[in-house]
Amino acid sequence: MINSIKGGVYPTMLTPFTADNKIDYNAVSGILEYYAKNGVDGIFAICQSSEIFYLSFEERLALLKYIKENLPEGVSLVASGHVADDIDTQIKEAKAFCETGIDAYVFISNRFAAQDEGDDIFLANYEKAVKALGDIPVGMYECPYPYKRVIMPDIIKKCCDYGNFAFIKDTCCDINLIREKLRAAEGTSLGIFNANGATLYESLKAGCAGYSGVMANFHPDLYVRLCHTRQNDPGKAQVIADFLSFASTIELQQYPVNAKYHMKLSGVDMEIYSRTRDCRTFTPANKKEIEAMIRTEEYFRKTLD
Repeated sequence: MINSIKGGVYPTMLTPFTADNKIDYNAVSGILEYYAKNGVDGIFAICQSSEIFYLSFEERLALLKYIKENLPEGVSLVASGHVADDIDTQIKEAKAFCETGIDAYVFISNRFAAQDEGDDIFLANYEKAVKALGDIPVGMYECPYPYKRVIMPDIIKKCCDYGNFAFIKDTCCDINLIREKLRAAEGTSLGIFNANGATLYESLKAGCAGYSGVMANFHPDLYVRLCHTRQNDPGKAQVIADFLSFASTIELQQYPVNAKYHMKLSGVDMEIYSRTRDCRTFTPANKKEIEAMIRTEEYFRKTLD
C-alpha cells in the first residue's frame, strides 16, 4: 500500500525547554498554534530541530504523543526519532512512534549505515525496517548529524521498489542532483521536500512537493505563499524566493536558539533554552539581528500585498 503525502510546507518542529531542562508542553501547544496560524500543510516532528539526539526515548515518545493529541485540524504529521546505532533498536523505536497515529514515519538515512559502509548495508537495513513497519508510508531524512548520507537517484529507485516510500527531506542543496532525484521518482508516490531555501523555487518548478526545513520556524507564511502561489504570479514568486534565499543565511547564526527567540518575539510563550547549544552564547548582537529580521519580514509582507 503506497500513500502519497500532502505537499506544501512542513516545518521541522522545535522542542521548547523550561529553565530546569524539561520539555515545556505549554510551549509545544503554542508552537503548534503558531504553525497552524501561519498556514503550514504539515509538521515534521521529532527531527534534528527537535534536538532528538539529546532526548531520551521516553521523552521522544511522550513528545510525539502530545503533538499528535494536540495537532491542529487539517495539518499532516510526519515524524522521525530513531537515533540508535543498531537496526533492531531503531525498528523497536520506530514501531512505538508509528503507534501514535502519525501519517508517515521518516527514517534517518545515516542510521542505516556507518559513514564508511556502502549502499548494500544501507539498503539491507532499509528493507528490513520497512518490512517491520508494515503498511505505514515511510520517508527518508538526509540528516546532517552525525554525518550526512545523501540518498542518490539509483538508491531512490530501489527504495521505491520496496513500497510505501512517500517522503524525502532533501538536504543536498544541489538543484541538478534534485532534478535527477525527481526523475528517479517519476511514476511513484514519492514526494521530495527541499530543505534548502536557495534552491527551493527552482526545485518547486522542477516538481518538488514542497519545503521542509528549519527556516519555516522563522517565517512559515512566506514559504506557504511561495509553495501555493508560485504558479499564479511567477514574478512575485521570484521576489519571495529571493528574500527567502537571502534570509536563510540566519540559519548559520545560533540555530535552534535563534529560531526560539524569533518565535518568542512572534507571540509564542516560550523560552530559548536548548540542549544542543548554550543559550548564554546567544549574544545581544545576535538578538538584534533577529529583531531586525522580524521588522524586515513585516515590511516585506506589506510590499507583497
